[in-house]
Amino acid sequence: MAASPLLDRIKEQAPDLRGRLVADAPLGPTTWFRVGGNAELLFRPADRDDLAYFRARCPADVPVTVIGVASNLLVRDGGVPGVVIRLGGAFAEIHVEGEMIIAGAGALDLNVALTAQQAGLTGLEFLSGIPGTIGGAIRMNGGAYGGELVDVIDWAEGVDGKGHIRRWTRDELHLTYRHCGVPDDVIFTAAALRGRPDDKDAIQARIEAIQRTRADSQPVRARTGGSTFANPEGHKAWQLIDAAGCRGLTIGGAQISEKHCNFLINLGDATAEDIESLGEEVRRRVKTQSGIDLRWEIRRIGVPRSHGGAG
Repeated sequence: MAASPLLDRIKEQAPDLRGRLVADAPLGPTTWFRVGGNAELLFRPADRDDLAYFRARCPADVPVTVIGVASNLLVRDGGVPGVVIRLGGAFAEIHVEGEMIIAGAGALDLNVALTAQQAGLTGLEFLSGIPGTIGGAIRMNGGAYGGELVDVIDWAEGVDGKGHIRRWTRDELHLTYRHCGVPDDVIFTAAALRGRPDDKDAIQARIEAIQRTRADSQPVRARTGGSTFANPEGHKAWQLIDAAGCRGLTIGGAQISEKHCNFLINLGDATAEDIESLGEEVRRRVKTQSGIDLRWEIRRIGVPRSHGGAG
C-alpha cells in the first residue's frame, strides 16, 4: 500500500483513536449509485467520544466530510480529499423511552419506523419511505409521504468541529424544507423522536402502504440516488423535468428514470461525471422551459477526476 502522509499525520495528532483509519479507501462501491473515487482517509469512529476526540485533534486545514449509507450521495470520480467519516454500528442503536424513540445518527430511517411500530407509536411511518439514516434526515429535514423530521424531533445531539458534544432542541435546529440551520461542521450523533400511542396493526398497515406506493412510483431496484432535486415552492420537480422533455434523457451511462423523472439512474457503466452532467443538463432545460432553478437534493462530494483527487 502506498504511503499516506495524512494517515501518519492524524495518528501523530490523535494517537489514542480507537476507531478504524483506512487510507485510499474506495467509496464508490458503498454508494447507491455505485460510482465515484476513493477517500484520501476513511475514519470509522468507535463511538461518540472517539468522534469527539478526533474532531478536537484533527488539524484545522484537513477537510472533514461525513457520510451515512450514501443513499442520496454522489461521490465524484476524483475522490474525496481529507478525512471521510462514516458512522458505523455504535451509532445505529435504537431504543424506546416512553413515547420517545432515541436513535443513533447511523440508524436506518426504516428501522426507526419499524421500532416505533413495535412500540405502538405512530407519527414516524413516513421514515419508512426514506432510504437513509437519521443523521442525514436531521441534516436535510428529511420528509416523505406527508411527514418530515421537524414534525417529530424533540432534540438532536452532535459533535462540532472543535470536538464539543452538545444538544440542540427542535427550535434550535431551525429545520425548514430540506434544510437544517445548524452549522455544517456539526456531525449529528443521535436524536430523540416523539411518537403517539396507536394500534400496532394500524401503524403496520400504513408502513406497508408507503412501501407499496414507493415501489410502484419509484425505480427502487435501480442504481439511483433517490430524489434528485428539491421541489421548488409551489411546484413538483418531476413535473418540471417532464415538461422540459427530460424523461428518459441519457448522458453516457446515466439516465433520467422513465418511471419517475426526478430520479437519476446508473444504467451500469455510468461515471459520476455522467450522472452530475445529466443533472446539470436537466437543470438547464428546466430553467429554459420554466424559468425555475432546480436545487440539488442529492449531495455531491469530492473532486472531478480531471482535478486529480484522493484516489
